[in-house]
Amino acid sequence: MRIWKFAGLLVGAALFAGRAEAVPAFAEQTQQPCSACHVGGFGPQLTPFGRQFKLEGYTMRAGDTFTLPVSAMAVASFVHTQTDQDEPPAPHYSTNDNATLDQVSLFLAGGVGDHFGGFFQATYDGVGRAYSWDNLDLRAATHENLWDSDVLLGVSLNNSPGVQDVWNTLAAWGYPYTGSDLAPAPATGTVIDGALAQAVLGVSAYAYWNSSIYTEVGLYWTPGSGFLKSMGVDPADSGTLKGATPYIRVAYQKDYGDQNFEIGAYGLFSNIYPGADESARTADRYSDIGVDASYQFMGDSSNVYTVNARYTHEQQYLHASEILGGAAFASNRLNDARIDLAYSWQSTLGATVAAFDTWGSRDPLLYGDNRTFTPDSSGFILQADYTAFGGADAPLGGRFNVRVGLQYFIYTKFDGATSNYDGLGHSASDNNTLRLFLWVAL
Repeated sequence: MRIWKFAGLLVGAALFAGRAEAVPAFAEQTQQPCSACHVGGFGPQLTPFGRQFKLEGYTMRAGDTFTLPVSAMAVASFVHTQTDQDEPPAPHYSTNDNATLDQVSLFLAGGVGDHFGGFFQATYDGVGRAYSWDNLDLRAATHENLWDSDVLLGVSLNNSPGVQDVWNTLAAWGYPYTGSDLAPAPATGTVIDGALAQAVLGVSAYAYWNSSIYTEVGLYWTPGSGFLKSMGVDPADSGTLKGATPYIRVAYQKDYGDQNFEIGAYGLFSNIYPGADESARTADRYSDIGVDASYQFMGDSSNVYTVNARYTHEQQYLHASEILGGAAFASNRLNDARIDLAYSWQSTLGATVAAFDTWGSRDPLLYGDNRTFTPDSSGFILQADYTAFGGADAPLGGRFNVRVGLQYFIYTKFDGATSNYDGLGHSASDNNTLRLFLWVAL
């Protein structure tokens, strides 16, 4: 995409947000330290205060002083895999030991009045060397009294199922919170784990009852191909939706002050033309149903412990792919389970341990690139990080923050097997990846 199109995205988003009452990025808007909204003093994992701020439509502000409604972030990393890759992971890179600028993002974010707010993110992909829109979440919210209950009612316009969610259990904001396209990754994931991100638009309505019970329903659709291409998205990469895709979300949260927990369920029911190819005159049907849970202990402000977990079952009816030669069987299943445990000390030092497991049906065409013809992948992720200004008194009026981290991905199974998964002698452990990253927010 040319640079003038990228500029057009930002100008258009600014006009949509409202010119006269536009307010700045959230830290400056609320006059709160990063640790007020984010566990560890750095996004995107939210505290109870951060969740409420998002549910309220990003409208809370400290005073009426105008502040700049623009912020930015950049992520750079060094990536080392246990064994050299057979080919460079992308043009301009080598088969191992790559340093890169992963992404640079520009945000327009803030609240407009007492009921409207949101954010728009545009991103330059340093690996793919392309511009595109990224996350979008525009909201309207209000409080009402229904049946003697305080109910927070809201509507979200967004471009990825789950990006509007306030718990860090779903894939849109789930761990790991940063990654690199240079790192090898399993080929298969569920639709709700990001397959439709940035390739759809959706509207969802939610109700939050007595700060405990959360319910949400939404519909997603594929915008015109011209619109998506102007946003830097190729519809063929994710496929296109046939009709509207329903999304549902329910959760129960309890906040005890020094600790809180959430337990919930979610569903996404999509009909997708694979590769945006409608020649089969039918679409693949996916039913994603899952459960999730989270727990935070914040009794001592110096020590914060968090646990996030989710399990997704996806039933696939691949009639279109079967006709087009992309699947051997019309009916398949895919399962995905993930859990992460994190510790933060004084919003400065952090450590996380995570485990993941993906498994499903055997299909010699759908998974023809691996020896076992299955999607099975599993492993662990370890991370240690340092956040420079997670507490109060961050530079530039609370806007500036830096995180330095070290990640290690350990694969016990990769694309179907532990050893010789591709029939060429490669083992899952060959893809073990060490990543050193620098994440700057401004």
